[in-house]
Amino acid sequence: MDPDVTDNRDRSRFELEVEGHTAFAAYRIDGEVITFTHTVVPEALGGRGIASRLILHALTDVRDRGLKVIAQCPFVAAYIRKHPEWAALLARPLD
Repeated sequence: MDPDVTDNRDRSRFELEVEGHTAFAAYRIDGEVITFTHTVVPEALGGRGIASRLILHALTDVRDRGLKVIAQCPFVAAYIRKHPEWAALLARPLD
């Protein structure tokens, strides 16, 4: 797991601060299912793999907590398509 990524449960999002900018993956939890709604990476951090780093940590945390994933966020869905080893976490097939 990435020690720089935090789960800000008060704001329902995983966060990664880099150079004074905060990238985040927002979610909502309903029982044993976490729905990733959107991922935001500030323009200043674009193209540096920040979103992938953030989602890798988030999925690792989710797996460790025994939750299932709904990938409403297009980036999370694309990440799981590119890394099918995470598909077992899905609560339902990707759209």
